[in-house]
Amino acid sequence: MASTVKDYRPSDDEPFMNERQQEYFRQKLLAWKEEILEESRSTIASLQQDTVAEADLADRATSETDRALELRTRDRQRKLIAKIDAALRRIEDGSYGYCEETGEPISLSRLDARPIATLSLEAQERHERRERVHRDD
Repeated sequence: MASTVKDYRPSDDEPFMNERQQEYFRQKLLAWKEEILEESRSTIASLQQDTVAEADLADRATSETDRALELRTRDRQRKLIAKIDAALRRIEDGSYGYCEETGEPISLSRLDARPIATLSLEAQERHERRERVHRDD
């Protein structure tokens, strides 16, 4: 069974968000989350190792810059994990794969590329256009 899930690719020829597609995206999301958590664990270990005080001012500045970058990356990872968890909950409640704005199915190719997507490509583009218009004000 594991090899069939591994070799499986969702297709438009089958019912949208059938059990097999849901399992495919669940596994994809869980693997992505595990990858992020593993990166996070190595970041924490690295930050804990690098707490040695630098005598040279330039070295200290470089260290602080690297540390700030790591912390920003960690914050982005934390937000991404929250989005992955939300997508997993949507799989459980049956709303995964459907646009939050229109209720229409999100294309399988979009979900495969961005499994945390909540808007169809068209709705996302409208949203981004509105953001640009309001940002220019």
